[in-house]
Amino acid sequence: MSNASYAAAGVDTAAGDLAVELMKAAVSNTHGPQVQGGVGGFAGLYDVSFLTSFRKPLLATSTDGVGTKVAIAQAIDKHDTIGQDLVGMVVDDIVVVGARPLFMTDYIACGKVVPERIASIVAGIARACSETGTALVGGETAEHPGLLGPDDYDVAGAATGVVEADRVLGAERVGHGDVVVAMASSGLHSNGFSLVRHILAQRGIGYSDTSAELGGVVGEVLLEPTRLYTTPLLAVLDDPAFDGAVHSLSHVTGGGIAANLARVLPVGSWVEVERSTWSPPGVFRVLSDMASSTLESSEGTWNLGVGMFAVVAAEAATSVIDRLASAGIPSWIAGTVSTTPRDFAGFEQGAKGVDGGAVRLVGSYAT
Repeated sequence: MSNASYAAAGVDTAAGDLAVELMKAAVSNTHGPQVQGGVGGFAGLYDVSFLTSFRKPLLATSTDGVGTKVAIAQAIDKHDTIGQDLVGMVVDDIVVVGARPLFMTDYIACGKVVPERIASIVAGIARACSETGTALVGGETAEHPGLLGPDDYDVAGAATGVVEADRVLGAERVGHGDVVVAMASSGLHSNGFSLVRHILAQRGIGYSDTSAELGGVVGEVLLEPTRLYTTPLLAVLDDPAFDGAVHSLSHVTGGGIAANLARVLPVGSWVEVERSTWSPPGVFRVLSDMASSTLESSEGTWNLGVGMFAVVAAEAATSVIDRLASAGIPSWIAGTVSTTPRDFAGFEQGAKGVDGGAVRLVGSYAT
């Protein structure tokens, strides 16, 4: 097929080339000496010679997207934050096992390549990669006319990290008396946006509308980017003062609060997460009010102000909280692990195929 006929079919290869040129500097800024070959190759190359210094290196990998949050970015034509959401969803899953992210690739499917829009998305990805010490070594932009509308796109990514085998975090390290430390989210992050969009549609509220309750333009408030936890958590994990103190981590994403925490607790253990230890941010309260529902009813959908949990040794909890606070991550004690036998009625037990511990939320949220 000739270039002319490909263009007639709706695919603009020249626009794709321009998009690459516009994003090249942002991508290159994430590269350290380990990245070989620069931007534009068929595959990204990453020098892992340093792994010879590991006793038993394990590679960790994760992949994810941003979900229907992209619909809001498209609706208000603001694309510079959605990339951070992507990195947060992918890289913060890798640190959960105690691994350090090494490199990432991204994939953008769109109905029409608008070079400036693609470059804005990738610039956001690159900024977040730089913040988390992750090299953006490659990616793909695919134009799908007829399948996606001219202004439609979706983003996905995958990353790889590494951890020493004897330093992998997980439920097997957790024991009776360990403390659950909750880390504040920046807002909705990238989960539950189908519910958000449904609520707003039911109320006839547009993303370009200004809402006094939400405190600004609706779409801009909802696009608050996902908080990145990787760098502050690695600082804790790498500090000899905290050696062995962090036993497991949980990224609060799809499935909500209790289910995600239960995944990183051992079978037979349980935690009652005290709602009174935090006050969910206003965006959750406003959306719940709009839906004429309660905050409690959305605990399996939204993070309600908790983006990550750390299960830590009790004697280290206060020091871990202080270290996270110094890195800009407000944190607090939300519960304590117990292995005392009890009835688990009303508890969430494991999730996503994991036979984990049992978790339920108790009490009332702080006002």
